[in-house]
Amino acid sequence: MEEIQTQQPFATTSLAFAAFSFFFFLLFLLRNSQRRLFTHKHSNLPHVPVVPGLPLIGNLLQLREKKPHKTFTKMSHKYGPIYSIRAGASTIIVLNTAQLAKQAMVTRFPSISTRKLSTALTILTSDKCMVAISDYNDFHKMVKRHILANVLGANAQKRHRLHREVMMENMSRQFSEHAKTLSDLAVDFRKIFVSELFGLALKQALGSDVESIYVEEFASTLSREDLYNILVVDFMEGAIEVDWRDFFPYLKWIPNKSMEKKIHKVDFRRKYVMKALINEQKKRLASGKEVNCYYDYLISEAKEVTEEQMIMLLWEPIIETSDTTLVTSEWAMYELAKDKNRQERLYEELVNVCGHEKVTEDQLSKLPYLGAIFHETLRKHSPVPIVPLRYVHEDTELGGYHIPAGSEIAINIYGCNMDCDYWENPNQWIPERFLDEKYEPSDLYKTMAFGGGKRVCAGSLQAMLIACTAIGRLVHEFEWELGQGEEENVDTMGLTTHRLHPLQVKLKPRNHFKY
Repeated sequence: MEEIQTQQPFATTSLAFAAFSFFFFLLFLLRNSQRRLFTHKHSNLPHVPVVPGLPLIGNLLQLREKKPHKTFTKMSHKYGPIYSIRAGASTIIVLNTAQLAKQAMVTRFPSISTRKLSTALTILTSDKCMVAISDYNDFHKMVKRHILANVLGANAQKRHRLHREVMMENMSRQFSEHAKTLSDLAVDFRKIFVSELFGLALKQALGSDVESIYVEEFASTLSREDLYNILVVDFMEGAIEVDWRDFFPYLKWIPNKSMEKKIHKVDFRRKYVMKALINEQKKRLASGKEVNCYYDYLISEAKEVTEEQMIMLLWEPIIETSDTTLVTSEWAMYELAKDKNRQERLYEELVNVCGHEKVTEDQLSKLPYLGAIFHETLRKHSPVPIVPLRYVHEDTELGGYHIPAGSEIAINIYGCNMDCDYWENPNQWIPERFLDEKYEPSDLYKTMAFGGGKRVCAGSLQAMLIACTAIGRLVHEFEWELGQGEEENVDTMGLTTHRLHPLQVKLKPRNHFKY
């Protein structure tokens, strides 16, 4: 007993010394990493304003609410449109105006063309095997060419138009059935819209909708809802997982097994499902049946891609079609259901152009107010509030400031679209602002929602066609009203602008439509 008591002070002192030494070891590493980061050629340009932070962790505590796009926008009011923050060992330059964003995306793009991904995204994208996430290199150019040729380009959209028309008919029919049988009850807008979007995505990628499929690795048959959850929902939740080691690269050797296990599970489940879906397409092709879909195109035209890349290339249009267009359409219907005057103004435009005929894609160019609603919704509720981080691989300049190699760039799209110097009353939803003559009717890039330059969003045309046609048809055929308590129900999910809770709305058929 006496021996134990005499050893305790020694043990306590040893632990304290170890902790003290470890702290200074971290500090040494951090200072060295920062010294390397800011070792650059002499520049006469001023340095970017710095947001004060704490030792070691920098500004991480200021981002703890997991709404970085809003936090960055608040910081811009105090520190200006461009400033730097520290996230552990990383220095991030945050851009909050459209002018700065365009500089980074277009004029300074050659020095800021590399992606910086989190651990979760690195795993879930198979190390950048996606058009939207890959670095700007030969692989990116190849896969973007393929997806434009068969899925997202103008000619591809013409070939897939029938699928979109079927989607609109199915959606209209389901809303009509609800209005007939349950007119006093609110309907879950998302449930119907997502189901039809997912079906469209599967048809474009694989040639047909899929109600169920047997997955050998699970030894079970998965329903359509299971497929949606594994291919879309699980990824969206996994993509925003934060690994604290991302902020302290020199501590990568410390395991974070719970996080890694979760992300790898999402990745494996998705790959098993995609392999099962691809095997069904192999059987179809073996039987001699060919259809207009991305899989058939890739088998014929993209023989250079690996099996893993094939899985990612087929999965990408499924996730992107199923999610981002939903965000815009759901928020647009929320705003219109809340604002009866603007809903009626849109309805009058639709009646003047379409009469009692159904709204089609051919009429979109004749519906400027519908287009204004689409763009204003993109502005206020940007589906991607922050562009995935880019890495500065050579010294450059933004906004008159010197940007050293080794920095990371965060383009705050939400901040750009909330810029009081550019947008009047930016927190208000005012579609009329986009009826100004300075905007061309065909200009998809009125906001920064689709990016710009060589990395401009490949899916912008499809997003516009689906969202505008859906919004037009739904307002032309039904009167919309928010369900009880919905006006204040505006919380968003994690790092995104995705509504936390599905939109609940009441609807009533317009008199001129007979179902």
